[in-house]
Amino acid sequence: MLTLFLFGLAGFLAQLVDGSLGMAFGVTATTTLLVVGTAPAVASAAIHLAEVGTSLASGAAHWRFRNIDWRTVSILALPGAVGAVLGAFVLTSLSTGAASAWISTVLLLLGLYVLVRFAFLRLGKLITAKRPGARLLGPLGLIAGFIDASGGGGWGPIATTTLLSSGRLEPRKVVGSVDTAEFIVALAASGGFFVALSGEHQLDYTVVAGLMIGGVLAAPLAAWIVRRLPPRVLGTAAGGMIVLTNAITLLDVAAPGAAVTALVLVGIVALWAAGLVTAVRSVREERRINALAG
Repeated sequence: MLTLFLFGLAGFLAQLVDGSLGMAFGVTATTTLLVVGTAPAVASAAIHLAEVGTSLASGAAHWRFRNIDWRTVSILALPGAVGAVLGAFVLTSLSTGAASAWISTVLLLLGLYVLVRFAFLRLGKLITAKRPGARLLGPLGLIAGFIDASGGGGWGPIATTTLLSSGRLEPRKVVGSVDTAEFIVALAASGGFFVALSGEHQLDYTVVAGLMIGGVLAAPLAAWIVRRLPPRVLGTAAGGMIVLTNAITLLDVAAPGAAVTALVLVGIVALWAAGLVTAVRSVREERRINALAG
């Protein structure tokens, strides 16, 4: 019962972040499982099985709050599922350490771009009139699905980051669409892991149930948060999360020492805080101008 409660709490917090920012359930939950000694392939399999439930609940909640662009979901989900199956088979036999460092570097740069874009640029330059098409969404889904399954997480950071940085869809619909497409990806990855895992690896279904229950309970609250937050604030929050998460990963690999690590992290948090303050001030100013114009 204690295991169910603790992983239920972990699932609740992970989904609260994932559902409101479009990322970090897999990263957060996988980290928790690895800390307690779970094999990487088993950890990723457990997370994706739990995500079948959490992503379904999250998608339903986002649908309720009209946070979904169904065209984006329909194009993104199928390549994501194919990539997830491939990634599941790769993880059972190969190490992804070097690839993870490279991917984290790319994500950090994209996250920095998203943070600056939504915090400091003019509102009229945030969203373009052109919606994302198959040329962007097809390869994006394939790559994000593969990395998500092979690395124990990454669907949200890659898909959300790329769509936010493209400026072709408003942030709340980016988050809602990515979360909804994740149901198909998680279902495909779970099937791939069930086939690829040998009899030596056994899933702890109490852990899976805890993560799923906690995530399902958090989904409506997360969808409400993403509906209420203005695009500037949501984009800035997502960008800061991307930068901080991937900076921690790279610092763990580089191991520059406690002083340098602390300095880098403090700098990132300070930039994130400054961006949020600027975003909030910009939203208030824009509302004031709109009220005067009306």
